[in-house]
Amino acid sequence: MATSSPNLSKKKLLLHWTLGGALLAILFIVVLSLFLANPSIRIMLVLVLASLAGAVTARFIYAIRSHKRLRHKIWLGFLTSFTVLLVFLSIKWKSLSDKGGQLRQEPFCIAGNLYYVGTNEMTSFLLTSAKGHILIDGGYPGNTDMIIKNIGILGFKITDVKILLNSHAHFDHAGGLAALQTASGAELWISEGDVDIIKAGGAGKRNLRLMNLLVYSGLVKYPAPRIDHRFKDGTKIRLDSIELTAHITPGHTPGCTSWAIPITDGNKKLLAVSIGSLTLIPSSLFGAKYDAELQKEFTQSFKTLRSLPADIFLASHASFFNMAGKIKARDTSTDRVEPFIDRDGYFNYIDNAEKKYQKEIKEQQLRQSKN
Repeated sequence: MATSSPNLSKKKLLLHWTLGGALLAILFIVVLSLFLANPSIRIMLVLVLASLAGAVTARFIYAIRSHKRLRHKIWLGFLTSFTVLLVFLSIKWKSLSDKGGQLRQEPFCIAGNLYYVGTNEMTSFLLTSAKGHILIDGGYPGNTDMIIKNIGILGFKITDVKILLNSHAHFDHAGGLAALQTASGAELWISEGDVDIIKAGGAGKRNLRLMNLLVYSGLVKYPAPRIDHRFKDGTKIRLDSIELTAHITPGHTPGCTSWAIPITDGNKKLLAVSIGSLTLIPSSLFGAKYDAELQKEFTQSFKTLRSLPADIFLASHASFFNMAGKIKARDTSTDRVEPFIDRDGYFNYIDNAEKKYQKEIKEQQLRQSKN
């Protein structure tokens, strides 16, 4: 008895520390996830949460098997409460993931008939005309209400949007297209290279396998919209006085699209260019791999974007073109368009993206030479 009592005490202590540590870790993860806008990080956090749930459940089972009946009931109560908490947190996480941590951004006119109606980071652009409007990008699935509200604040109606366009087929840009299509009745145009990804709700051969698994599980899958038209590189899309040209700049996704938009603002004739994205996504999480097809695509995309005489620099993410800084400058400028005329920023973004690309390719070549 003298030897079993200390062992039992140690088991109780271990059980208490396991439970307390797991609950504190879960609380930390949940609080941290509330402040993280990156859905990929939240995906990793929820996986950690699931692992902790498994560990704590295992400890509960041990407790049930090794203690008296009264303690059985106590631990079963804890297990039930923990399960309910886990379900609640999973629902909360899914809601947060659908919104992508986005905050509403006050809409504004960039220049002429070009307006900003997106969130604080995920951009959406509205082009208006007397016969209807064109909307570019739908943000996360949970961003739809913010976009529709912003359109209304500017004095326009979502039902007057006749054409929906997209920069690329990822969750944070195509997630809200289906809901926006339903609300507006608009026709959706998608590049040929991104059609299959859009139809699959975000899954594609270029994704990391983990991302495809999460898409198929429903965690980061978005509702697939109806695709009315497919377009190729150089396609011009027109609606009344609006005309914009699709430049396929693949790499980030196979059909990633940058939009060239002529704008008239007073006596100024300007070209706005919204870059789809030049961010690299490796085909392998470990020892990042970039195949020959992807390298060819990026090389062509850099060339294409440098050939465009951009005046107004825009992109699929607000941070890419320093929107926050330009809004501040706009508020104190006598010419509210001038802060967005940023040719240097446009070419600097391309140059920096190419430098990162070249660095990744050199590191890949170095890894291959060592193998």
